[in-house]
Amino acid sequence: MRRKNFRIILSPKITELLLCSALPGTGAGASFASPRIFRNARVGAARISPAWPRNRRRWPIASSRNRHDPLSCSASKRTWCRDASATRAFRKIRGESKEAPAPVPGKAEQSNSSVIFGDRMILKIFRRVDPGINPELEIGAYLTEEADFPSAPPVAGSFQYSRAHQEPMTLGVLMGFVASQGDAWQYTLDNLGRFFERVMTIPADTAEMPGPGGLPVRALEETVPPKVGELIGPYLLSARQLGERTAEFHLAMASNLESPAFAPEPFTPFYQRSLYQSMRNLTAQTLALLQKRVRSLPDSVRDQGREVLEMEPRILKRFQGILGRKISSMRIRVHGDYHLGQVLYTGKGFVLIDFEGEPARSLSDRRIKRSPVRDVAGMLRSFHYASYAPLIGGIGGSVFRSGDVASLERWAAWWNGWVAVTFLRGYLAGARDGGFLPRTQEELSTLLDAYLLEKAIYELGYELNNRPDWIKLPLLGILSLMEVPE
Repeated sequence: MRRKNFRIILSPKITELLLCSALPGTGAGASFASPRIFRNARVGAARISPAWPRNRRRWPIASSRNRHDPLSCSASKRTWCRDASATRAFRKIRGESKEAPAPVPGKAEQSNSSVIFGDRMILKIFRRVDPGINPELEIGAYLTEEADFPSAPPVAGSFQYSRAHQEPMTLGVLMGFVASQGDAWQYTLDNLGRFFERVMTIPADTAEMPGPGGLPVRALEETVPPKVGELIGPYLLSARQLGERTAEFHLAMASNLESPAFAPEPFTPFYQRSLYQSMRNLTAQTLALLQKRVRSLPDSVRDQGREVLEMEPRILKRFQGILGRKISSMRIRVHGDYHLGQVLYTGKGFVLIDFEGEPARSLSDRRIKRSPVRDVAGMLRSFHYASYAPLIGGIGGSVFRSGDVASLERWAAWWNGWVAVTFLRGYLAGARDGGFLPRTQEELSTLLDAYLLEKAIYELGYELNNRPDWIKLPLLGILSLMEVPE
């Protein structure tokens, strides 16, 4: 692999970025970045000077050993990167200090690397880079400078690498640091732990409390019983608030009618056909993989795997629903990989993060305008994952006796049903007048049902390849979605 070494100079600790171009056959045009942090770095005999961004035009961000690179400089001098840029929010984010806080490598499990500078900034470095602007930078800068969206980290700047005759590659983004209590995934698991503790005290002979019937759109008109709030607790209010934040994000993304990159566009018959075909292809590929591995699945889920395989014709018929009618929804730029792990909980509310989309997809695919209902489906599937995750092996810190799990699975479905409805009510209350949702509830239900099923099938493929111990969650998701009459 061809390598280019860069130095990111923001403090006495130096980050080295190895930019590796993949060899032929390992992915056309793919490049991968691997950052490392170390102290007292030297290039040759010259120590690299520490620096801290002092203005938005001259940003000491990166250098290269190769003097022929666009970022080249003398190693004995402070490096000013010509491919770095800053936003108008840079000075406010940086603050008045001229000394950089000590950098600390980020510890979160992510598809990128990060360096945290005290309570001021976080430098996000992408591990896979491709020619073109990364959506993390494009959407983040738009939310910072144009939409003035307060529930996302403000972007301070970015740095890029340029190759001859190619678009610049976004290597990293510098953002304001958001103080939080962790992500919404852990916050949700903590609340679920308390929920399970409460319901385990309910006598076994108590009459079963009904959950909302069917999928969330069809349950919107149902009255929430008082017992729901008592058992689920404050999280029910959090779910509604998260729905409202999601709506505010989509309103911001749909607010620019002039920019070709962000202006809303209508669904067209051609796009509906393309969407159906992509769902069909995903189903065929994923179920073919399941067919190969179903015999090796644990005994506890093997029958569920076979049941899903038998459902393939019904699944494809369900997706055909998006072809049977004109869909009045608009397409906008969306988050693209929206789930509880992509949201921070501050103790008072929620902040949306990580707008780069699914890293395995190409940049061009991640920048396609889609229905915002796709983000909604992603979050609803995340609630489902969270509700069952503590029951499959102590995820979230809870460990339950095997004899209790069957009963708690029914409670997990009950929790998920009411939380999903509450989130959706909050979302629709905020987004209904945005002009980008389907005009009728029937259209909304058709689109959301299709996106939920697509997401569950995507999850099935992901777990088969990466976390086979979690395979029960997408299998349960697919089976529950297919139980609902069309």
